[in-house]
Amino acid sequence: MRFLSTFATILVLAMPAMAADVPVATISVTGEGRIDAQPDMATVSIGATNEAATAAEALDANSAAVAAVIARLKEAGIEDRDIQTSGLSLGPRYDYSSSGREPTITGYVASNTVTVRIRALDTVGAVLDGVVAGGANTLNGLSFGLQDSDAAMDKARRRAVADAARKAALYAKAAGVTLGRVLSISEQGGFQPPRPMMMAEASMAKGGDVPVAPGEVSIASTVSIIYEIAE
Repeated sequence: MRFLSTFATILVLAMPAMAADVPVATISVTGEGRIDAQPDMATVSIGATNEAATAAEALDANSAAVAAVIARLKEAGIEDRDIQTSGLSLGPRYDYSSSGREPTITGYVASNTVTVRIRALDTVGAVLDGVVAGGANTLNGLSFGLQDSDAAMDKARRRAVADAARKAALYAKAAGVTLGRVLSISEQGGFQPPRPMMMAEASMAKGGDVPVAPGEVSIASTVSIIYEIAE
């Protein structure tokens, strides 16, 4: 009997907790925030490709060309930390013109690419012009960004949270309920690629014969927030 009495007491004490375990009514929203800013840094991928009869000759010619490119970069004030080898290849060149026969090796191709960060935007055009004159014959892309994006990112985050709060308040009012506490916040999003601009709106940086339009870059943040619906 004592065992039954103890079990009954435990069951009675557990019932209120079980009754209180009711799903919480919530409102889930997603907020977005974006900051458009003028870039202060450019990243470019440049290099050289050389062909020769032998692999050694192709590699030697390519090494000399890339050494000249790096020398031009340093003359333009680019620091060692902003120059990084990003691609190096050496392979045969085949002739497929003979029908019904195996392709033949007619030479070798060596390629070397470096990724360069240019921290002074007004020198981008001059740097590109200089490296091409110094032996670079490949340009794989040019992008713009911010050297320090933390302040802009934090501002975008605040805008995203404010946007989520605005949406939640709108939904709550439309549904005739009251917003409660925030139950969770999760972040998505990050740095966005440059936003296209009309050439007339973009400031121009020019050096040599290479005009460059930096335009603007966008920093974006997306947050998901779950609000409790108050009783």
